[in-house]
Amino acid sequence: MSITLLEYFKIILQKVSFDAKLFEKELKKAIIQLTKTEIIILKNWCFSTFGKVYNGILKNVFSKSISKRKIF
Repeated sequence: MSITLLEYFKIILQKVSFDAKLFEKELKKAIIQLTKTEIIILKNWCFSTFGKVYNGILKNVFSKSISKRKIF
């Protein structure tokens, strides 16, 4: 059974969520490799899963991805 790249990054983000810098690094890697649609799904999932802990990081990383990739 294989998993999608999106599911892979969800697993990675959950595993590194103990460290803010590592979490941000892995999130940036995910955004580079995922499609526009997958990024939207990841964004929604991240805010619902980690929004209370990493709200600032999520806003910063996803806002930069919007300007660079024009995903929205």
